[in-house]
Amino acid sequence: MYAFNYHRPKSTDEAAKLVAEAEDGKLIAGGMTLLPSMKLRLAAPSDIVDLAAVEGLRGITVSGKTVTIGAMTRHVDVQTSAEVKKAIPALAALAGGIGDPSVRNRGTIGGSVANADPAADYPAAVLGLNATVETTKRKIAADDFFTGLFETALEPGEIIKAIHFPVPDAAAYEKFPQPASGFAMVGAFVARFGKDVRVAITGAKDHVFRVPDMEKALAAKFSGDAIAEIKLPDDDMMSDIHCSADYRAHLVTVMAKRAAAKAAG
Repeated sequence: MYAFNYHRPKSTDEAAKLVAEAEDGKLIAGGMTLLPSMKLRLAAPSDIVDLAAVEGLRGITVSGKTVTIGAMTRHVDVQTSAEVKKAIPALAALAGGIGDPSVRNRGTIGGSVANADPAADYPAAVLGLNATVETTKRKIAADDFFTGLFETALEPGEIIKAIHFPVPDAAAYEKFPQPASGFAMVGAFVARFGKDVRVAITGAKDHVFRVPDMEKALAAKFSGDAIAEIKLPDDDMMSDIHCSADYRAHLVTVMAKRAAAKAAG
């Protein structure tokens, strides 16, 4: 790890100012991605701006049909929240399947969403539940947030404050995890809001995406069998030592079918 300057601001304004003034400043939440990268000398920021002491970024509230989760809320807090379990049990279950206990007790929802790892779990929930990402500058719809490999709509100095999740009529998340890391080789989040259905896939392409054909089929018949024959092409699927592109394309159908069946009860 290379030397760096460490800052612990008390507000988002101070944090944004510190990042802007640094030669190569980086925000840190749980540190589950940045710190390992720094230890391996794959990242060498000049300044680290720790959000841990910033007030107002933690906590879970439910108001009407919306669950709001502060950006610095840990995975374990989402996993064990009685309010989340009651309102969106699929979201609590998803949080409980992230990494291992060490990761869940340090990692944060805001850090995961901002990092936008193509195999992370939370992006599937954000997109599948049609969530709104609230930042220090604006509110961003889920469909506009994830733009590419580790890329989002966030501008320099823009900090996630909270994520607002609409409560669905039914939802479920299923993933095929990489055995060592727990990351999704493919994960599918299915959510139904009245007659509208959303299907979000993570782990298959360079960023999370929706599957309109599956959404249309599930809107007509909300059952796993309704999408069992829908196949995606593998030409833009990721391929690595753990999983080939054609197998990932196969897993999209399998995981989406399982999630739909679970959500349908």
